[in-house]
Order: sequence, then structure tokens, then C-alpha cells
Amino acid sequence: MSETGAPARERATAQMVAERAKVSRVAVSRAFNPHTSLKPEKRELILRIAQELNYTPDRAARALVSGRSHLVGVIVPDVCSPWESQEIDALTTALQNEGFATLLFKTQTDMSMDQTLLTYMKGFNPDAVIAFVENIKPATLARVLDRAVPIYVHYPLEGQPETGVLATDKTLHDRLNIMQRNGIEQAVALLQGYGARRIAYLSGLPRSLASVAREQTLRAVMADRGLDEPIVFPGDFTYDTAYAATVDLFRVGQGADAVFAANDVGAFGVIDALRHEFGLRVPQDVKVVGFDDIEQSHWKSYSLTTVKIDLAERVRALVRLILRRLNDPGAPAFVETLQTRLVVRGTVG
Repeated sequence: MSETGAPARERATAQMVAERAKVSRVAVSRAFNPHTSLKPEKRELILRIAQELNYTPDRAARALVSGRSHLVGVIVPDVCSPWESQEIDALTTALQNEGFATLLFKTQTDMSMDQTLLTYMKGFNPDAVIAFVENIKPATLARVLDRAVPIYVHYPLEGQPETGVLATDKTLHDRLNIMQRNGIEQAVALLQGYGARRIAYLSGLPRSLASVAREQTLRAVMADRGLDEPIVFPGDFTYDTAYAATVDLFRVGQGADAVFAANDVGAFGVIDALRHEFGLRVPQDVKVVGFDDIEQSHWKSYSLTTVKIDLAERVRALVRLILRRLNDPGAPAFVETLQTRLVVRGTVG
């Protein structure tokens, strides 16, 4: 009896659902797996009866039998900025459609991973872990993972020897390579075509390997096109820092014909500083290019020209890496590659 005097409700089992639906227990199990073949009307009947009985599969028991937890760990440096929040939302939706739940882990400010969180991760025994920061070595993750092979999002420098954590750590890991040069070349060509010669670069966080690769790629592209080195002024991917840094560049420094920002939010700060602090017009007086193509980039107040990382393609590639690894756990490293491209709007012209 419960404290209220009412009898405790017996927990429903797969056998109870099977008996009510007049099917086998195997059929009940298959009904809860969207990737197994089962007649639609039979699946619908089983799921309806399961709902009536308040039955849900015991994930822990299924994990013991199958060796699969249906959990995917995601390690991010930030969860509230527009790019990260949009990516987490899209990735979580895609993973849920494939029958996975998401475990979100946030790095410390220096993009390292707290050892306690690594212990928690091990306890969940995820099927896969996606690291959106390269600062956490594959060997570090391998020590706390059972069978999962970590997946890294990487920004290699095209035509140059690979450096950094992923080059020196030979622990097995899968990788999504984002090739930045194509989109950056298109952006520089467009700026140059409109007469821009003094191009400033608003950087991101110095500890962000993606930002470092972005700046190095921009320098190489500008040199190849006969332009002087970019005027680099420090940012951290945030609006407020970009606004203040732009004020310093144009009030203390010599300004620029164009500003290439390491991300779109930074570009928004540049645009607003130019307009509200100096009365400059974009693009007539100063041209501005961003990076990422977040949803807000097409808003009429900004209409930002930006280098696009296709979010939908990026998420599909990550899901493919997870599924390929689960289907072939002993395979060598899997690699997916995505190109960037320029989206031209109103801030260059």
C-alpha cells in the first residue's frame, strides 16, 4: 500500500504489453526501435497499448544485453552563443531521430575538461563522444571511454603540415574536417574586387584552434592575392568586445577599408560601432564580412555577408560518423570533410 492508502501500481513489463497486443516480446522490443522492420499497423498497436499500460523499455537492461547505451556525449566550450546553441539544437534533434539521447558537457574557461566531468562521462558509458574543442586530447578521452571512439571537429590548414593536438596524438579518433580556405578566398576576392586594400581582421579567442586556423588561412590568402597583411585587432567572439575593439581601431588606429570578423556576432559588434560611434555607412564606407552564417545573419538590420559553415550538412556528417563507427567498431579512423562558401548579402557592395 502507498502512503495514501491506494495500492501501488505494478510496473508494466514487455510481457504484459505482448500479451495484451497478442504479439511476441521480440515484437514489442522491435516496436521501440525505429530502425527495425515491423508492419506499421502492428507497431502502432504495440505503442498504443504500451502507452495505455504506461510501459517504457528499460534502457539500462537493454544496454546490458546490447552493449549500447544510446547516449552520445557532446563536449562544448559554450552553450549560450548563437552558433553553439543553434548547433546543439540541430544536433540533439538529429540524434533523437536516430534513437540517441544527448549528454552535454561544458569545458572550463581554458577549454580543458574537469576530471570530475570525465568521471561522470565514463559512468554513462556513451556510444560516442563529439568534442567541439581540440584542446582535450584523444588520449585523455580514450582513458575514460570504454568502447567509444571520440569524434573531433577540426579546422586543418590546407596545403600545410598538420600541427596541434590532433597531429601529435595518435590515439584512434574520427574527425570532421572543416575546410575554411574556399570561403575565405571568396570573401577576400569580393573585398578586393570592390577596392578594399586595408583589410582588418577581428580575431576570436587565442586559445580557440578554429580561430587560429581562420587567421592563418586569411593571412595566406591575402598574401597569395598580393595584399598586405591584415590589421589584426583582438576579439573573443562576443559582441561587446568587438564593438569596443572597433572603436579603438578607428579612433586610435588608422581604421580600415574592410573588416573580416572571426564570427558573425563579432561582425554585428563591428557594424554597430561603425554606425553609431562614427556615423560610417556599411558597405559604402567600410565593408564587413563575418563567419558562420548563423540564423541572425540575414536579419535586415545586418544583412551580413559571411563565410558559411552549412549547419545541416555539418550535423549530418557527425551523425554519419557515429553510425559508421557503431557499425564497424574496429575500423581505422573515419573522416568526413566539409567545404565553406561565401554568402553575399548587404555588407559588401
